[in-house]
Amino acid sequence: MCWSRALHAGWLLLLVQFLCLEAVPISMDKTKVLEPEKKTEEAPASVDTGLHYDRYLREVIDFLEKDQHFREKLHNTDMEDIKLGKLAKELDFVSHHVRTKLDELKRQEVNRLRTLIKAKQDLEGGNDIAVDHQALLKQFEYLNHMNPHTFEVDDLDRLIKSATKDLENYDKERHEEFKKYEMTKEHDRQEHLKTLDEDERKKEEEHYEEMKKKHADHPKVNHPGSQNQLKEVWEEGDGLDPEDFDPKTFFNLHDSNGDGFFDEQELEALFTKELEKIYDPTNEEDDMVEMEEERLRMREHVMNEVDSNKDRLVSLEEFLVATKKKEFLEPDSWETLEQNQAYTDEEMKEFEDHLVQQEQDLYQKADDLQKQRDELERQQEQLNAQKVELQQAVEHMEKLKSQKVEPPPEIHGNAVPEMHEVDNQLHHEQGAHQVQEQEPEPQVQQHTPQEHHEHQDPAQQGLPQTHQDLPPGHQDAAHDQPNLP
Repeated sequence: MCWSRALHAGWLLLLVQFLCLEAVPISMDKTKVLEPEKKTEEAPASVDTGLHYDRYLREVIDFLEKDQHFREKLHNTDMEDIKLGKLAKELDFVSHHVRTKLDELKRQEVNRLRTLIKAKQDLEGGNDIAVDHQALLKQFEYLNHMNPHTFEVDDLDRLIKSATKDLENYDKERHEEFKKYEMTKEHDRQEHLKTLDEDERKKEEEHYEEMKKKHADHPKVNHPGSQNQLKEVWEEGDGLDPEDFDPKTFFNLHDSNGDGFFDEQELEALFTKELEKIYDPTNEEDDMVEMEEERLRMREHVMNEVDSNKDRLVSLEEFLVATKKKEFLEPDSWETLEQNQAYTDEEMKEFEDHLVQQEQDLYQKADDLQKQRDELERQQEQLNAQKVELQQAVEHMEKLKSQKVEPPPEIHGNAVPEMHEVDNQLHHEQGAHQVQEQEPEPQVQQHTPQEHHEHQDPAQQGLPQTHQDLPPGHQDAAHDQPNLP
């Protein structure tokens, strides 16, 4: 048994109105009225509620439905007691298996939120900043972040209250989004006109007015929820004689899940025929975003007129009461969106001022980023220059070091052994000469200075005895001299 069947009138049906949806095929031809058969097949597909914790909400509901004790308490609890948290206290009496699964669901949800927080921080460039998850989890009021491990009574109470508040604000947020959409569309149109010359602008304006007139030229739209509107569905959608219209039979035909209530989706399905009079996806002048806004307006209007206890559901009793009112039998004409502009002139001006401010902020941010880029490039150039200077200094030091340790660069190959031979021979001759000087000098013949010079040993003529003794610039010549005999 689903939530809506367990609770005939109460808040919790609000939570599952999106979850037990099975759209009625309005165009189906029916030749006679039949009571809807009880289906034992698989449950209708769940519909996203639009809440950011939709999956968590639906999974908690699914598992609570499996506990018999909780279902019984649900059946006997009214809406006010649910809002006061009395139903949440019954969580202490559910089976251990269900509590264990709820604990697991909560841990998964907390981990999901932590992942989202970390991803947001990474996008904002705070990778190196420590994350205080406990502080950031405070923004998620639908669970108790101080106990991330087990699902307690406080968690169910928070989930009920948060879903109530968020679903009540959901329609308001949708209206605001649509208003923003319409103002953006008009702003873009005006900006496009500024780019055209006078003739092109005139043609564009004429085309725009022509599309507006064409869109407004449609059959009369019945007042949503009125007798005429429901009879049209009865006749064209259900294939029944309008003279045989019966409100109770109509309700049973279109209560698609058979829970005894019209939820918001079941109501919106009743307006399809009216919307098809105004919007055609193949027409240039028809905007499908506007069609969904029109559907929302119709559903809200019916809820305000029929939903007496404001639980966002229409019970059979509420429906039958509404069919006896004057507004049902003699309704006013329905004004469509083209007759009610979504925004005022003041709102449009404020919106355009906001766009101008946003544009200026973007330009300022782009300018700041460019300055930062220029500064980074300047710093990079300085670093590159310092790197070159450092490299040159290292090369200079290496050069000085090589000049002190390594032999002269012109001595290569076989030149070194040859020089050693020359050195050895000169040292040998020098030693022999010193021995001769130590011996008694014999009687020698007198020679002329010229003859004495001609017979004198090279070493005695004052020549350097080794190549090291040669003056600078003459050492290279000694390398090329042949060995002495």
